Amino acid sequence: MEREIYSLAGEEFNINSPQQLSYILFEKLKLPVIEKTKTGYSTREGVLRELALSHRLPDLLIKYRELAKLKSTYIDALPLLISPLDGRVHTSFNQTVTATGRLSSSEPNLQNIPIRTELGRRIRKAFIPKEGSILLSADYSQIDLRVLAHISKDEALRDAFFKEEDIHSRTACELFGVTKEGVTPELRRIAKTVNFGLSYGMSPFGLSKDLGTPLEEAEKYITKYFERYKGVKEYIERIIEEAKRKGYVTTLLKRRRYIPEINSPDPRLSNFAQRVAINTPIQGTSADIIKVAMLRISERIEKEGLGAKMIIQIHDELLFEVPKDEVEEVSRLVKESMESSLELEVPIKADIKTGKNWAEMG
Repeated sequence: MEREIYSLAGEEFNINSPQQLSYILFEKLKLPVIEKTKTGYSTREGVLRELALSHRLPDLLIKYRELAKLKSTYIDALPLLISPLDGRVHTSFNQTVTATGRLSSSEPNLQNIPIRTELGRRIRKAFIPKEGSILLSADYSQIDLRVLAHISKDEALRDAFFKEEDIHSRTACELFGVTKEGVTPELRRIAKTVNFGLSYGMSPFGLSKDLGTPLEEAEKYITKYFERYKGVKEYIERIIEEAKRKGYVTTLLKRRRYIPEINSPDPRLSNFAQRVAINTPIQGTSADIIKVAMLRISERIEKEGLGAKMIIQIHDELLFEVPKDEVEEVSRLVKESMESSLELEVPIKADIKTGKNWAEMG
């Protein structure tokens, strides 16, 4: 790819240098300047994407950066982190780094090993269990939205979970006035973005940016959403008012997050604080739920003398290394513990998958 980039540029240069890249794109190849920075012309990804519509080089540069990141972050780095004691990679989990209360992973960060791209999946394929064991993944199904349904007491949202409907398809029906059969993948994608965006306190501007639609259209989606899910709108108004009064919000398990900026005269700070106030009781409760589940599972594995090991936690998912003869028992134990770790007014669901390597669980 480097050779191809040099050939299109007509010379060799340091691809990772913004100055040299800027010279090649805008002075040598005379491509249109999209964005200026204090030091020159911007070569960030958004700019390259726009330029890629009219020239092959920017498209190659995007792909090159993607590959270079995978190579430096994972392919070059992970083998050096293998422990000489047991031939394994060990991460560190941090309890108090994220503001939401979720665990974070560092040195290496195993929570962001890519899964959406083919190359990312190939990196995941390298993670395998020890001889005689398989990997088992247990993933909470839409836990944030289930917590939102519980906290907001929204009838339509609860109804969808009780009927085990696809919540994003249901929202698509509500937003676009179509039948279930009329929900296309594109309409479901929009509904999914709206569902998660509003539970994270997203503004119309943020939503329009995420969807790539005009601001008026995003505003229309939000209005329609709140007409259909009145309980969610009331929850948002209630939690902002509470945060302004108390200066903090809490999760269902009473963990507090202080938000002094909520009463700031600076609208940028207070808007950000409002999003935090909306999202913390939801995401923070989801984080609490999985921690309770981890404690229960750990106790049960020990009590029942099983050889299974909980090895990674990634957001709403737990990964286990399980001896082949324990798979059925551990699947049952994990599912039971995860689905009963906190009683909500809607059912909690955990999906179990198994595989010979980490890629097979995606």
